Amino acid sequence: MNYKNCLIVFAFFTLLVSCKPESSQSDRSVRKRIVDDAHSFGDYSDARVKHLSLNLKADFDKKTLSGWAKLVVAKNGADSLFLDSNNLNIESVENAGKPIPYVIYAPKDFIGSKIAIPTASFNDTITIRYSTKPEALALQWLSPEQTYGKKQPFLYTQGQAVLTRSWIPIQDSPGIRFTYDAQISVPKGLMALMSAENPQKKSDDGKYKFDMKQPIPAYLVALAIGDLAFHAFDGISGVYAEPEQLKAAAYEFAETPDMIKTAEELYGPYVWGRYDILILPPAFPFGGMENPRLTFATPTVIAGDRSLSSLIAHELAHSWSGNLVTNATWDDFWLNEGFTVYFERRIIEKVKGKDFSDMGSIIGRGDLNNAFSDFGEDGKETCLKLDLKGLNPDDGMTDVPYEKGYLFVVLLERTFGRDKIDAFLKKYFEVYKFKTITTEEFEDYIKSQLDTIQLDAIHLHEWLYNAGLPDNAPGFESKLFDSVEKEKENLLNGKSTIQYKDWDFNQWLYFINSIRNKATLEQLNSLNKRYHFLESNNSEILASWLTNNIIVGNKVVNSRLEGFLCKVGRRKFLTPLYKALLQSGQKDEALKIYRNCRSSYHSVSQSTLDELLGYSKSK
Repeated sequence: MNYKNCLIVFAFFTLLVSCKPESSQSDRSVRKRIVDDAHSFGDYSDARVKHLSLNLKADFDKKTLSGWAKLVVAKNGADSLFLDSNNLNIESVENAGKPIPYVIYAPKDFIGSKIAIPTASFNDTITIRYSTKPEALALQWLSPEQTYGKKQPFLYTQGQAVLTRSWIPIQDSPGIRFTYDAQISVPKGLMALMSAENPQKKSDDGKYKFDMKQPIPAYLVALAIGDLAFHAFDGISGVYAEPEQLKAAAYEFAETPDMIKTAEELYGPYVWGRYDILILPPAFPFGGMENPRLTFATPTVIAGDRSLSSLIAHELAHSWSGNLVTNATWDDFWLNEGFTVYFERRIIEKVKGKDFSDMGSIIGRGDLNNAFSDFGEDGKETCLKLDLKGLNPDDGMTDVPYEKGYLFVVLLERTFGRDKIDAFLKKYFEVYKFKTITTEEFEDYIKSQLDTIQLDAIHLHEWLYNAGLPDNAPGFESKLFDSVEKEKENLLNGKSTIQYKDWDFNQWLYFINSIRNKATLEQLNSLNKRYHFLESNNSEILASWLTNNIIVGNKVVNSRLEGFLCKVGRRKFLTPLYKALLQSGQKDEALKIYRNCRSSYHSVSQSTLDELLGYSKSK
């Protein structure tokens, strides 16, 4: 809706609101829990969406989704319903087929526009007719050339943190849950998938129906459309991928059923029905996204040896921590990720062994140290409970909520014992099932379940709210890194012959990371000649190796670097590589590559890198 139309309905809207009697005390009783989500207009304590029905058509030529969204609303005594939107073409808002008044407010940075609809104008259901714009932030429309098969276009959505509002007018807050169903129409020959009950083969007419019976927050509503095929692992899990990539994906993630079994043994039944994986094109900005029933995964984890399958353990763990129990606001993001990293490493410990899990913990601690180095030990970004008001919530998605949050849970385990913490977590997931929680509520809950004297002794409040890393942060050891440390010292002392060519992936990654800023150009060239890191199929190894070479000014890698940066959209790799170019005095080279590659990145990656590189389209 344009702003001219907003003015027409505003007077009527104001009249409706002014005539609404003051809420009674009984009305207010549903508002006891006040959660201030600075990144959503859908006030938690006001009218709330309970169910969403979508009917959308995908147009790959126009790069738009168009149709309608029907919302079932619990008014809760509120005068108005507030929705989030971002750059949507709103055509009308209707009740029982008749237009009703609404106002779209001017957009704000990061969070878009508020849609206000007087509750007196509808019973409990509204229908919004709308279309997206080609530049919708959640949507990435890929040409056939950007896919693995090079034959058909592809579309996927990425809603976290506040991007779902760019393709659905909805209350886009992690603190608000709703069920949904959808009908999606796509070109014949393509398959549509969502975070819901999914088809396993293509339809003849290009129409697909979906149903998500469990309530989820808006950021977990996901859609993908492409030339896809399916491989089943067992009766409840499988993998979708482009046909040309399906065999490799099926091999890489064949351990998924064992991971599901282990997860259920740890923390209770998997309640979502199926657990499937979708391999997206390389432009996807994250390693994985824990959309319920359908994890979105980057193809960069297909290494050919299952060495990167811990990513699936992480996304699977989100089926409990994050999807079942969700952070109420993005300030509480650590509640999603810290427990998930702990859960992930417990799964890996059971499936691959404790040494393998401990290696991941040690590498994770190194990532956390790097984050603290970037932010400063006292930087507010190093707190578990964040304050992101006025900021893009994406800024809070650093290694801190993941790895500092993980260390906090490990500290609980070492203080109270694994059995007791397992029982605590299992009950936590049951008590807060399909609910949201703030850090303050978690603090109250843990004090009600565990000994408060011991919690005070480990500095619970300091862990949750203070910057930096407390002195009692747990440490880790792995005998598998002993040989790595020895060879690192030998290399830096000019004695290395590196006999451990059969090292595990984690050992190689630890070794490469540990010689950063220490090994010379000659030493790096010698290592590459022997072990061919530049040809590695393991994206973690390749990205780390490229970073080391950029730092020492090795221009020999530039061709491989640009090829990698233009093919891969995963922000985890892009940010340190571009940062290394800047830190080594190669800003012109960084901008040259970025201009060539930027259009292939999702808006999530573009936003981060635009700021890092000082890039503007107008320049």
